[in-house]
Amino acid sequence: MLVRDVLDAKGRRVVAIDSEASVNEAIAKLVQNNIGSLPVVDHDNRLVGIFSERDVLRLFHHKGEGFGRVHIAECMTCDPVTCDIFDDVNEVMGLMSERHIAKVPVLEDLKLVGVISVGDVIKVMFDKVTTENKHLMSYIHGAI
Repeated sequence: MLVRDVLDAKGRRVVAIDSEASVNEAIAKLVQNNIGSLPVVDHDNRLVGIFSERDVLRLFHHKGEGFGRVHIAECMTCDPVTCDIFDDVNEVMGLMSERHIAKVPVLEDLKLVGVISVGDVIKVMFDKVTTENKHLMSYIHGAI
């Protein structure tokens, strides 16, 4: 199974943010969209970083009250782990586990086309196993 299949199942809607936006703007997007991270993109929709809830906590811890005015470029995670739409889902799952990453931006020709989460991968894999199980049970019961 390819990453493309996971995106096809969940949809390709991406909520992203510009690196010049403030942390307050990013927090508003996180809350409004009920998500835990935002890909940071340039004007050509190329990924330049990722901003997550963990970044908010670190920033608040280090900067205190005025952290909301900081630009995303100053506190985002640069060079995040990414995958390509044609990568094997099992390899991406291994990478997520190894690096303790819950969400991975998906690229196609270096442009951001989606984000997959551990939950997205689990759902697609579960659906696949459930479907295969039904087919096997149908085959077994039909053969008897």
